[in-house]
Amino acid sequence: MGLGDKIHNAAEKLHGKGKEATGDATGNDRLKAEGKSHQVKADLKQAGEKIKDAFKKH
Repeated sequence: MGLGDKIHNAAEKLHGKGKEATGDATGNDRLKAEGKSHQVKADLKQAGEKIKDAFKKH
């Protein structure tokens, strides 16, 4: 996984955490769900990149 991908995924996860916190603070369930969605998406991208890296090493 390239450094740029790691940074992008970390930023997306942080963005999701911010959205979730904002939704939680304001009582906006839609915004809270969007935040969780961004976090899951970032986690899945990271997992996919790790799998690709594992295959590149072999």
